[in-house]
Amino acid sequence: MTLKHALAGAVMLLSCLPLLIGSAGHAASAQDGWQLEDPWPSGAETVGIQGQPVTFPSSSPFTPRDAPHAELTTAVGTLYLPRGIDNAPPRSRPAVVLLHGAGGVLSAREHSYGRQFAAMGAAALVVDVFGARRDRAAGFTERLLEVTESMAIADAYAGLRYLAQRPAVDPKRVALIGFSYGAMATMYALNAGVAELMAPDGERFAAHAAFYGPCIAGFAEPRTTGAPLLMLYGGQDALIDPARCGEFAAETRAGGSAVQAIAYPDALHQWDGGQPRRSIGQLLNHCRLRVQADGNVRDLRTGLSMSGPLLRRAILVLCVEDERYLIGADDTVRAQSNRDLGRFLNPIFQSKISR
Repeated sequence: MTLKHALAGAVMLLSCLPLLIGSAGHAASAQDGWQLEDPWPSGAETVGIQGQPVTFPSSSPFTPRDAPHAELTTAVGTLYLPRGIDNAPPRSRPAVVLLHGAGGVLSAREHSYGRQFAAMGAAALVVDVFGARRDRAAGFTERLLEVTESMAIADAYAGLRYLAQRPAVDPKRVALIGFSYGAMATMYALNAGVAELMAPDGERFAAHAAFYGPCIAGFAEPRTTGAPLLMLYGGQDALIDPARCGEFAAETRAGGSAVQAIAYPDALHQWDGGQPRRSIGQLLNHCRLRVQADGNVRDLRTGLSMSGPLLRRAILVLCVEDERYLIGADDTVRAQSNRDLGRFLNPIFQSKISR
């Protein structure tokens, strides 16, 4: 071999090294910490990631005001852990808490996201708010009357405390992600007054992401925890009033949080739920709720306080419309929302630990 050929071969090898390192070292880097992928890991790539059932202490406040004296509850969920987390350095891993919609935990949504996050190096806790409270209600309508957004918020903060007990998880890099009904709770949980009632010891989420959450409530005191908020919704989602969501975003910015809102023009509600196009539910667009400074929830249309199941039923009967809305899976939109969610979380999850 001539010197010229040897040099050419060396140059070619060096030029290929980034690709070799990028492909062969990808899984290793994900094991060492958070490694955002685009596209996100496929089902085939996450098939070996198994969730484990977990329980942790929580409570069941009907409204945020009830939190200090709420009935104690054992929260239930499924925990997805990255490979190698047991040998990871202390506080080296970010995490997410996932809150489901009114239909409950979905395999194609919460569990799928849980596996994907774990494959990319983050712990993921899928909370089953309804599962922990089957003694309160079993049917769809009864659950929405008896199991409130405040109970979901209580479980979310309880989940944050649970994750903080794992040595490898950094409690300062845990995001709250909610879908529809869970998205409403995710947005409420960003309010500083609500957080102070639900987590008086100071636990806070590093970021909040709301997938197609109806913007039906506001706050008498809009001060936030300061964490950023990402709002994602479909342009064809009848549950979403863009004007009201714009008002909520403006109020949240004024309260101290950066807000990014992204609309997908052709998307329906629940584009990531794995279910075919069909009509379900009832519209909430006429509901007008306000969380008072003391944590009480009041209906602005009637002046009624949502202080129990009977009043909650009365308020919802008066504001819920009979008209149904469409849901429908859309893999193209899901790929884009994955990309947008990843871009939102990446700088937070990759930030250096400050102690």
